[in-house]
Amino acid sequence: MSVRKSATASVRRVASLASTTARPTTERERERRRIAVLCLPFFALAIVAGFVPLAMLVRISFAEDTIWMEGWSLEAWETLATTPAYWRIAWNTLWFVGLATGVSVALGVAVAHALEKYDLPAERVVVAAVSFPIALPGIVVAYLITVLLGNQGVVTNAIATVTGASAFDLASATAITGLFLGYVYSLLPRATMVLRGTYAEVNAQAEEAARTLGASRWETFYHVTLPEIRPGIAAAAILTFRSGLAIFGTVLILQSHKVITLQIHNEISVGSYAPDVAATIGLVYVVFIVAFTFVGLRFVDDDAVEV
Repeated sequence: MSVRKSATASVRRVASLASTTARPTTERERERRRIAVLCLPFFALAIVAGFVPLAMLVRISFAEDTIWMEGWSLEAWETLATTPAYWRIAWNTLWFVGLATGVSVALGVAVAHALEKYDLPAERVVVAAVSFPIALPGIVVAYLITVLLGNQGVVTNAIATVTGASAFDLASATAITGLFLGYVYSLLPRATMVLRGTYAEVNAQAEEAARTLGASRWETFYHVTLPEIRPGIAAAAILTFRSGLAIFGTVLILQSHKVITLQIHNEISVGSYAPDVAATIGLVYVVFIVAFTFVGLRFVDDDAVEV
């Protein structure tokens, strides 16, 4: 079939689908119309808040004049492709967020295991404390890290008192250590919530059988529990990695490590105004996130966990 015939057939199918949805004659068509009506607000929001801004980013990234949106130029793309500094920022973002994701998911497995397998005292308080950071803006998380690890931080001064060292030398809030703790603090509850849902699907009888056959708790976890929660681990890694790439408030305050979100902010700041480069970075960011999500979902069992 030629490309022209294929396109014509596709247009006809879409037109037929639209016609039957607007004027349904069967129960299946009426059900399809109800689904379309329920999904309409989402698609309207997606167009206004998603597709239109993305189209504008594309135009800005190729614009020769970014003020009046005139002309076409590949200068921003060439700058991004040929400037080593942007490649370093991309690499810094990937390894830093990847490390924070790995630590957050590992801690999330431990926390979810403790919550689901043991009767903890004040369990509701523990769950509230673990999930609390989800409600905090990144800027607030940054200030919490500063209160703990800054020059006047509680932990910094406590260590200085015990060791006799200078609090100024011990402060690490604005070092990469403080930023890393801020990332983990923000990502841990997301990983934990996903993994708790996965633990609800674990076959408790298989675990009991392994224990009855003489397996230790660690052997039971490694050979029985871990394979069953593996889809949840993959889902938690996808969610936390995507969330880590989007963190901005924390890194804006604790500027110890250059990541993509901070670089986009710098590109549109006064004195270094380059909206075409910022738009180009944003487009690469979006494409990477979408591709990563689709690839990552291949490792997730849809029947076991949802992202």
